[in-house]
Amino acid sequence: MDQKTILSRLPYSQPFLFIDKIIAIDENAVSGTYTFPPDSFFYKGHFKDNPVTPGVILTECMAQIGLVCLGIFLLNKEKPAEAKTGVAMTSSEMDFFKPVFPGERVKVKSEKIYFRFNKLKCKVEMYDAEDNLVCKGILAGMMRK
Repeated sequence: MDQKTILSRLPYSQPFLFIDKIIAIDENAVSGTYTFPPDSFFYKGHFKDNPVTPGVILTECMAQIGLVCLGIFLLNKEKPAEAKTGVAMTSSEMDFFKPVFPGERVKVKSEKIYFRFNKLKCKVEMYDAEDNLVCKGILAGMMRK
């Protein structure tokens, strides 16, 4: 399954799509990038005079790349004919180490811990453009077609 097909099956659109590119994907891992546009809606009030990307948005970016894209890829291996995918995040545990500012590009790396009974659990990490760890954690979600 190619990047264009995976991205077309995502259940998101602008302004809530946080994926620019899938770099690599296989049955065990995915990596991708996103650049946070300086005019994004969430910067207007977070924080006044010093905008910083909210942790919940960083978590969402990691979930979209590291959980949903990988889940779409894995489900397609099971049943390639079906196109629509549903997802519900069931848990997240994140540690944050550095801020992400408007205009910054991040890279998300995700490794599958397990995928069974349509539940996907992954170890995810986010890095800045200088390859510094921004945040990391564990995400899990239910995938269905």
